[in-house]
Amino acid sequence: MITVSNVTGLGKAVFGLKLKLSIFFHFLPTLWKREITFKRFILLMKRLLLFVSRMEHNKFVKLGDKTRLGLYIPGFPSSAFYTACQKFSQFEEKMPCTTVLISITSACPYHCTHCYQKLDRGKDTKIDTLIQVVRKLQDLGIAFFNIEGGEPFLAYERLQQICSSIDSRSEIWINSTGAGMSKEKLVELKAQNVTAIMFSLHSSVPDIFNKFMGKESAWETMEEGVKMCHEAELGVAFNTCLMREDFYNGRFEEIMEVAKDFKACLIQIIKPKPAGAWLEKADIEFTHKDIEYIKKKVNRYNLHTELADYPSISAQIIEEDKSVFGCTAGGTDRFYINAKGDLQPCEFLNISFGNINVDNFEDIYQTMRSLFAWGGECFLCESCAPEIHRLYKENGLTTLPLTPELSSKIYSSWERGRKTDLYERLERMR
Repeated sequence: MITVSNVTGLGKAVFGLKLKLSIFFHFLPTLWKREITFKRFILLMKRLLLFVSRMEHNKFVKLGDKTRLGLYIPGFPSSAFYTACQKFSQFEEKMPCTTVLISITSACPYHCTHCYQKLDRGKDTKIDTLIQVVRKLQDLGIAFFNIEGGEPFLAYERLQQICSSIDSRSEIWINSTGAGMSKEKLVELKAQNVTAIMFSLHSSVPDIFNKFMGKESAWETMEEGVKMCHEAELGVAFNTCLMREDFYNGRFEEIMEVAKDFKACLIQIIKPKPAGAWLEKADIEFTHKDIEYIKKKVNRYNLHTELADYPSISAQIIEEDKSVFGCTAGGTDRFYINAKGDLQPCEFLNISFGNINVDNFEDIYQTMRSLFAWGGECFLCESCAPEIHRLYKENGLTTLPLTPELSSKIYSSWERGRKTDLYERLERMR
């Protein structure tokens, strides 16, 4: 089993100092070689320090010999970590995106009630096309690849080919239910830059979990998958999609106990989104009071000494807050490619800028990024959902995301809100 330990208290402060010194000495040769001016070098350090400061609310976790500051930040020290840092050395143009979520297959034996891919019907992208795009993305600065399906282990040959095409400049995590998994496959993937497997954990009660996933054996499959990951010395992480009441009725705490018992390094709390199967769902609203209450709970687990042994929590409600990052979709810092090749700003925003099977990737990628010039305060997946649903119904569609033509009706008139403080300050450092 891979060693997992949380970095808290004095250890976190010491690590922070080591991190800053390491970043300084890593980039110092660029100054000596005159690859960067002294002014730009100082600005680069300031940008990186500002970014790291936004991670202080996290519980850092050491996975093997590398430490994670957050879910989408590659472990330190590593080539992938410095790929992510390189983002902040871009001064002439828009800073590059560093994270991508890629679905490699729509094949899945489950019927999750909340599935954001529920209506993503279509043929899986040709593997050669996907590999070509993945290699381009590495050259463009992607430091973190999050690979998923459907269930990626049901298309293992495709999964293995994608992972083997990604070199050490990037880190790989895989989202899985455990279906189709084997220890032999995991050992092979570990040798190809895969760091961790993230499972779904939407309830701590097996029968309720099975009902949510739409399969009676879902819990048993997940449990066996976790065991195999530990045997293969891969990190184990979870994501959980909790409704408002789950933070008041004890379910959140129960899930944290289970994640701890499974020896998880991290758990991601996903805010319910009106997308896919839930595109027209209206009862998933969180009030400002709810959000503040949830933040306090998450911060207690991440920052309080008595809960230091629990997994680190990455909560969308906190990460997407305007005081932290805001919405970084559309290639500001992350975006999504679905199984049939649609380029989407994120998995929860059911619009498409084009398809990599028929459109030039560079063209549709740059078109998307031009509309997401900075991190915004508005969550488009929530504000645009009613209009996306209206266009879906009015045009008699049976699949999502919307076509590029219909999608343009969404983004030609949307309101992204103000630029978040972080990106406002980063942009001023030029």
